Amino acid sequence: MKIIVLAITLMLVTGVAGAEVTVGITKDMPSVTVQTNAGPVEISRIQDTENKIQGEWAKTSRPCPDFCIQPFTPAKGVTTIGELELIEMLQDPEAIVIDSRTNDWFQGGTIPGAINIPYTYIIDELAQLGCEPDFDGWICDNAKRVALFCNGIWCGQSPTAIRNMIEAGYPADRISYYRGGMQVWRTLGLSVTGKD
Repeated sequence: MKIIVLAITLMLVTGVAGAEVTVGITKDMPSVTVQTNAGPVEISRIQDTENKIQGEWAKTSRPCPDFCIQPFTPAKGVTTIGELELIEMLQDPEAIVIDSRTNDWFQGGTIPGAINIPYTYIIDELAQLGCEPDFDGWICDNAKRVALFCNGIWCGQSPTAIRNMIEAGYPADRISYYRGGMQVWRTLGLSVTGKD
C-alpha cells in the first residue's frame, strides 16, 4: 500500500512540476494575442516538449526545380524578417501579413492574423494594400507595410509575389519577407489557424 501511495504522490508532484514548464515565444513573451477577421487569436508554442512535426512539414528534401532554396532576400530593398518581427507586424493594425500560398495550402492551416492573397493574384489585389489603379499600372504612394510568406525556405510563391509587386510599382521598402514560412513556423510549434 505504501508503494502505491508513494507512486501516486510521485506522479502528482511530477505532474505539477511538469505543468510549470512553459515553452514561451521568448523569455518575456509566453504568448501574444492578435486580432483576426474572426476575432482575437492567441499565438503560443505547443507546450509538449516531446512534440515533433509530422507529414509534409517534416520533409527535408524536395526536388529542385521546382522547390529550390530561395535567396535570403527576394529583391533589392525588401527586408527579410524572422518570427518575432512577424509577430510584431501581426500586432500592428496598420500592417498586413499576407499568406501568398494558393488557397488550398491556406485552408490547410496558416499563421493567425494572415490574409490569403495567392501569389498569382497579388497584382489584382494591390488596391487592398493601399495602391490606386492608374492607366499605366498602379500608384502606390500610400502603400501599406506588408509581410509575405509561403511554405518555407524552398517555396517560391512569396518571392514571386514580391518581385511582381515591385515591378507593378509597390515600394520595396514597404515589403518584408518571412522566409521561414509555414515550415519554420510549425517547427517552432507556433499556433496555426485552420486545419492541421
